[in-house]
Amino acid sequence: MEAKKEQGPSPEQTDLASVCTASFPAILNQYGISLLVSTYQAGKLIVVRADGTNLNTHFRNFQAPMGLAERDGRLAIGTKNHLWDFRNQPLVAPKLEPTGRHDACYLPRSAHVTGDIRVHEIAFGADDLWIVNTRFSCLCTLDRDHNFVPRWRAPWITLLAPEDRCHLNGLGMRDDQPHYLTCLGMTDTQGGWRANKASGGCLLEYPSGKVLLKGLSMPHSPRWHQDRLWLLESGDGSIVSCDEKAATWMTMCRLPGFTRGLDFVGPLAFIGLSQVRESATFSGLPLTERLQERICGVYVVDLRNGQTVAFLQFQAGVQEIFAVQVLHGIRYPDVLPEDEEKIANSFVLPD
Repeated sequence: MEAKKEQGPSPEQTDLASVCTASFPAILNQYGISLLVSTYQAGKLIVVRADGTNLNTHFRNFQAPMGLAERDGRLAIGTKNHLWDFRNQPLVAPKLEPTGRHDACYLPRSAHVTGDIRVHEIAFGADDLWIVNTRFSCLCTLDRDHNFVPRWRAPWITLLAPEDRCHLNGLGMRDDQPHYLTCLGMTDTQGGWRANKASGGCLLEYPSGKVLLKGLSMPHSPRWHQDRLWLLESGDGSIVSCDEKAATWMTMCRLPGFTRGLDFVGPLAFIGLSQVRESATFSGLPLTERLQERICGVYVVDLRNGQTVAFLQFQAGVQEIFAVQVLHGIRYPDVLPEDEEKIANSFVLPD
């Protein structure tokens, strides 16, 4: 596949650069979708959208954004100290530049102060927004009176403490309820998972805490899609298909980066790739031993054959991706930060 320079970013974002295949915007057009991509390293939320046959990447500033979740016009974004709640206000969209191009506009409705809990993956359930609280090694929700409400922790975690004991990170839903979680080690000491990060990862069942798979290399992003369980074996740079009953997994394909962030449309998987830094955290992994140079971007893989059918690569300004969220039925959205002038004169009232 031949890459071409994509349209955008805007002139004030000249320190950011990317290329994509012509097939990337074609896929967005075909399925009538757009993407949100978070990068805590660069402090950006990236809105990825097709503009005709070109691809447009639009960058919004947030403080270390990580987990993303969107459902029925509601968007949640986890940042360093907050969980942001945005709502789509469609009547604002036509007023954005270029006029008449946008079909969705997410405006902030509230911000809950969580403190620095290292919000990882988040997901809307039937009744609650579920949050992976990595620093306290627990799954939590929110209420009005507390920073967070602990709802679950792995059976081996003996104390609720801000010590990142097992690096709980991934959350997979089934039937509108949490069902799968991933962590990087079955450890109960501060940062204990780091000692065996290359093969100490595991997949857990919620709420039993049963270990479904172990021996994984830095697993992330468990997802149930088309009656199959998928996850990213990030330390190997791969996406895998899991067999819970046999306690095995099969590598669908290996990609040229640290795989983290996963969403789907039909038979296609949108997978975030990070370059990962040359540091103790990422040394000794199968990925870093396999590849001297790694790519940051979003790759599209056909799950029917494991082939890459499109990619977006960031060449400057962005080195790490955390979350990838597909916006179904939305082709050209925007997300307005709290300091955007239009927020001062955009109102939603009850009938």
